[in-house]
Amino acid sequence: MKLLMRWTLAMGVFTILSCNTTTDTKEQDAAFDYVVGQFADIKVLRYQIPGFEDLTLKEQKLVYYLTQAGMEGRDIMWAQNYRHNLTIRKALEQVYQNYQGDRNADQWLSFDTYLKRVWFSNGIHHHYSNAKIMPEFSQEYLTQLLVATGAELSGEAFDVIFDDHDAKKVDLSKDSDIVLNSAINMYGPDVTTADVEAFYGKMTVDADQPIEIGLNTRLVKENGVLTEQVYKSGGLYGTAIDRIIFWLEKAYGVAENPNQENALKLLITYYQTGDLATWDEYSVAWVKATEGNIDWINGFIEVYNDPKGYKGSFEAIVQIKDFDMSQKMSVLSEQAQWFEDNSPLMESHKKKEVKGVSYKTVIVAGEAGDASPSTPIGVNLPNNNWIRQAHGSKSVSLGNVINAYNSAGGSGRLQEFAHDQEEVALEQAYGQLADKLHTALHEVVGHASGQINPGVGTPKETLKSYKSTIEEGRADLFGLYYLMDPKLQELGLVTDWEATGKAAYDGYIRNGLLTQLIRLNLGDDVEESHMRNRQWVSAWVFEKGADQGIIQKVVRDGKTYYDVQDYQKLRALFGELLRETQRITSEGDYQAAKDLVENYGVKVDQTIHAEILERDSQFKSAPYSGFINPILVPELDEQGEIAGFSIKQLDTFEEQMLYYSDTYGNL
Repeated sequence: MKLLMRWTLAMGVFTILSCNTTTDTKEQDAAFDYVVGQFADIKVLRYQIPGFEDLTLKEQKLVYYLTQAGMEGRDIMWAQNYRHNLTIRKALEQVYQNYQGDRNADQWLSFDTYLKRVWFSNGIHHHYSNAKIMPEFSQEYLTQLLVATGAELSGEAFDVIFDDHDAKKVDLSKDSDIVLNSAINMYGPDVTTADVEAFYGKMTVDADQPIEIGLNTRLVKENGVLTEQVYKSGGLYGTAIDRIIFWLEKAYGVAENPNQENALKLLITYYQTGDLATWDEYSVAWVKATEGNIDWINGFIEVYNDPKGYKGSFEAIVQIKDFDMSQKMSVLSEQAQWFEDNSPLMESHKKKEVKGVSYKTVIVAGEAGDASPSTPIGVNLPNNNWIRQAHGSKSVSLGNVINAYNSAGGSGRLQEFAHDQEEVALEQAYGQLADKLHTALHEVVGHASGQINPGVGTPKETLKSYKSTIEEGRADLFGLYYLMDPKLQELGLVTDWEATGKAAYDGYIRNGLLTQLIRLNLGDDVEESHMRNRQWVSAWVFEKGADQGIIQKVVRDGKTYYDVQDYQKLRALFGELLRETQRITSEGDYQAAKDLVENYGVKVDQTIHAEILERDSQFKSAPYSGFINPILVPELDEQGEIAGFSIKQLDTFEEQMLYYSDTYGNL
């Protein structure tokens, strides 16, 4: 199974983003204020929707209806993340809106920050680290607030805010019962890993065209018997799903072409029935719906939040095509077979025919669920491997989101963590382009590459809890291998392939071994799949290359740096690790996957970690960023029909969060 690519980005040196992809548009305004505010470890940004005004009214309606369909599912993501999230959110929001006391007091300011962190994470667990967000106000103070505002919060839902229960949303520790010890609400609180493996292990699916079992259900025990609660109309989350269906039906009425109509009709049927065979039919139809100016992602898609990799998180993204950038980057799709044929994979692991990988740059018009406020910059779907092989896939780069990151400004972290001025100069000149190309290579050719040996199960079955980080690392390595290849210049994608590759390699090692540690608390292991993959890739090539003079660890004035000294040999190491990672995937080698991740991707050198945190403390820019969404406001004529739209940008993060709860509070 090929997984959806998700990079939750941080501002600063550890992920410098790709080039401006939304220039020459009417709405692009140099005076636009991209920064909304900052709290705790979060910076909140806003983005524009360039080109929306150039759409026809019918196309604008389609964008609006699809955006509304996404927002109606917002509460589902909150409920999926943790069983008490909605109860807690409603109580805290009532306090926030009605408290008449001192809003300058230290404990109130701590409450204010806590609520904003919960809003940003769609629940009480950190959106990236998965650790429970601990308040800096007392239980007694919260009780006073509840009494003063008439809000109700009691029992386990109150206690869990302060105690050590349900400490991690997703717990992937190797010695843990990863289902029982994960707070994620995709399983009942008494369901164990053994329960899940036994339940789904008994299911039989078509070997050639397997459905994604468990994707849209919650597995619980009822009277001691395991049973699935299905997400559908009339089922679990049915009130929200009915609202999603309402707007999808409106979208169907203004679809641009028959292929879009077919896809939307199947998506509606899927939500009505919960039938996963229909979900596959929809996914095939969606992949084939490539014409038109508007596209969308909507459904239970991501499996990263499930420690066992079955359950999809609700997600919605509405997209307008950026034709100029899409045309420039389509060359990668056209050359996908060349990249596969010339990769260092074993011949038996190469695909003989890479099916239509559609790559486009798009303009985001709205995001919801697992895509908001923290958003991806690249998406590759569908996830079901047989559909990808038989019908192809769609890869998109979220151009205006990337532009907003770039325009929001950086920090001095590059100067602090780069080894020397040559590394700084390469990053400044080529780093943004290198990152854009790495994202594209990762999505278009990385996830599309390789094949599983006949008779070997899917990575979800064979690699188990390691499958997500192995898949993301595999796609990263595919991109890294080709970032130092003259083919990119031959294709017209770069003007200096070697300098671009050097910037990419420097940045990846710097991030994987140093700067991504800024995201962790001292003493923590690496838990998140993408962070793990960046560390095990970087740590493995450093270990193998240290004795060969490929990468040198440098300590200067008490500060640690990594200096890449031979880029071509480093490329060879990336290729060697790519070959091995594909072998692990193709053969379903669980032990090798475990050894790679546990030996290189989980543990952190605590001395270096403390040093990095100390060095980073001088910078005020938060390590995580996310977005509020523009609001499409219908303008009605005298007959009450939609005659046009205006785009409203809200002033504050809290304004949007309260508006969402009031407008789309369906559960």
